[in-house]
Amino acid sequence: MCDSDVHLDPDADPALRRTLRRAVLLVALLNLAYFFVEIGVAIGIGSVSLFADSVDFLEDTAVNLLIFVALGFTLRWRSVMGKVMAVIICVPAVAAGVALFLKAGNPEPPDPLSLAVTAGGAAVVNLICALILARFRDHGGSMTTAAFLAARNDVVVNVAIIALGAVTWLTMSGWPDIVLGAIIIVLNLSAAKEVWEAAENEHLAAQAIAGDFDDD
Repeated sequence: MCDSDVHLDPDADPALRRTLRRAVLLVALLNLAYFFVEIGVAIGIGSVSLFADSVDFLEDTAVNLLIFVALGFTLRWRSVMGKVMAVIICVPAVAAGVALFLKAGNPEPPDPLSLAVTAGGAAVVNLICALILARFRDHGGSMTTAAFLAARNDVVVNVAIIALGAVTWLTMSGWPDIVLGAIIIVLNLSAAKEVWEAAENEHLAAQAIAGDFDDD
């Protein structure tokens, strides 16, 4: 993985770097725009899963903006930024945990139709972002890994929220929303772990390159 990341380093290809920067900036803007839509609905209907997903849109915005800024960094600094992004990915998990704790005390069901329609819109946005980022997954190491994993996981979560709308309509219970909130926490922590490991690989690659120079 390390050899592939070094070979596909955008810094070695200015045209690739410019294309990647445009891609992550577009993804950041798409995520920021839908964050405002989803958090408004989440607060309005009192949905834990939708709230966690809206915060995730904000996290994705931050990750892609960091990539936009950090593309000119060295491999060593890129590994540091990858670890920063792994921590950022944990933010929605914390937000979902707080919302879950509060909702468990009063498990009122969210409006099923609003839940499903909003999640459907989120799925479309995240699918577009995932498709944009898919071609760059191996270009830039842990930074683009962070962005791609976030977009990929978000599509899965959005589909689950759409299904949750149907379950909520059938049961008129708030507990399915709480359970899905817990699942979102697990998904985000899993993505953070993968990104952290990718950043560690880049750190080792940077050390190996430095060692080669030292030998010279």
